[in-house]
Amino acid sequence: MACGSTSLWAGETSWFCCGSSWGPCGSTGTGACGTCQSGKNMAAWPNLTAACWNVTNPAACGENMPRRGCGSVVNVKHQCSGAAVCVTLADCGPNTQMWCSEQTCCNGSCRTHRVIDLTPAAFSAIGSLSSGLLPVYIYE
Repeated sequence: MACGSTSLWAGETSWFCCGSSWGPCGSTGTGACGTCQSGKNMAAWPNLTAACWNVTNPAACGENMPRRGCGSVVNVKHQCSGAAVCVTLADCGPNTQMWCSEQTCCNGSCRTHRVIDLTPAAFSAIGSLSSGLLPVYIYE
């Protein structure tokens, strides 16, 4: 899996559970792509498909993110610490429209709108699960 360094997007990340039990997660479905697992470095993207876009509706928050499908790989970098994790897109989400104008800040710089969800394995690679939200840059 190759992670790039070309800027794709910036915003907030949260975490979600998928697949078999792992860490804080019980067993759940394997996501829109059928491959999502909480114990692997995976993510949910709001514009995975047209149907996903219609549900997550990032445009309601002014986000017009590019489509990236199942199996696409992105690099998610914590804005504050610089820690990064390479993830494979495996689900649709987050439901961006529910968190318009929500913001997470560090060092006087803020990111708004939940634009990517990470599995617990991926989220914990760049921050503490207990923080719930992190400001991030996303590269491909």
